[in-house]
Amino acid sequence: MYHAGKVFCGGRLRPTVALSASVLLSFHSRRETADQKAKNPVSPGRNFFGKEADDDGFLKAPMSDQRSTKPAGVLRIASAAVPSEVARVEVLAEGPEGRRARTDWVVVEEPLEIRAGGLGQKPESVAVTMRTPGHDFELAVGFLRTEGLIGVGDEVVAPVERASQTDLLGDRACNIVHVVLSRPFDGSALKRNFFATSSCGLCGKAALDQVAVRCEAVAPGPVVGRSILIGLPESLRGAQKAFDRTGGLHAAGLFDAEGRLIAVREDVGRHNAVDKLVGRAFLDGELPLSGRILLVSGRTSFEILQKAAVAGVPIVAAVSAPSSLAVSVADRLGITLIGFLRGPSFNVYTHPERIDPLV
Repeated sequence: MYHAGKVFCGGRLRPTVALSASVLLSFHSRRETADQKAKNPVSPGRNFFGKEADDDGFLKAPMSDQRSTKPAGVLRIASAAVPSEVARVEVLAEGPEGRRARTDWVVVEEPLEIRAGGLGQKPESVAVTMRTPGHDFELAVGFLRTEGLIGVGDEVVAPVERASQTDLLGDRACNIVHVVLSRPFDGSALKRNFFATSSCGLCGKAALDQVAVRCEAVAPGPVVGRSILIGLPESLRGAQKAFDRTGGLHAAGLFDAEGRLIAVREDVGRHNAVDKLVGRAFLDGELPLSGRILLVSGRTSFEILQKAAVAGVPIVAAVSAPSSLAVSVADRLGITLIGFLRGPSFNVYTHPERIDPLV
């Protein structure tokens, strides 16, 4: 349950949430001005709200929108909001006809520091992760949950305050999310701070047992028809709004047993996208996710399976291959693991009893 609050962010008061399950969160994020949004074209050839961009980065108008009083096929973006997940850059495009300058969109990758503490307790730095801005609250809470640092019964407190600092480059804000629990926070389980990179998650850990979270086997969960599974990638792809502009974001989608998309999160790192989904479920009081299907873009790693197991997800699917350790974890914890979910076919690596091939 959410309760309205306010936070001073970006020079104005914005509504925030106070959560009945208690975590005090703080963050800082940047937004482009309305004038900047009006000037920003999209990448050539990219689909944006059903329209295709031309070679100059402007949207092609449908025939019904074209008039003889203006250049045919050209329509500037004037009202489409540009989210903080993407940034505009100037590039040199090389092709058979030579080189030319144009504007393109790239995925934003920025550091986020996650801090945690109890009420009246000095916040403790838990992790720094490279992520795509957006749903930072969910990311922080999801990370703490999937790393075993908070439990389902823990309470999270609000309102929210902003905090930021300059990163090593000196020109970007290092966003900080402060998660405050109603109980004292014990960070002794962390033998050292994490530094998570976008490509591989929690890299540089001394040993595997430092990332392994004690998980119970998941509940039996639903039996899902083959016809439902093969339709999931298309549903996920259709919900990837930032990917349409950049082609550079991973996605994680949560589906029910009938194949309906419950939530989707995008990020430069797959593990962050999953943490955002888990954080959302935690804050909404929906854990464990015993009746859900998790679909991730790309491959499935040990870390993805660990996070799914903590959240209680019985079926994990991916459009690419799993790792050997992911297969081992899925088998041990009773998770149905699916790979190469493309078109009409897929591989089932573990626990096929949840898949009905005749439906």
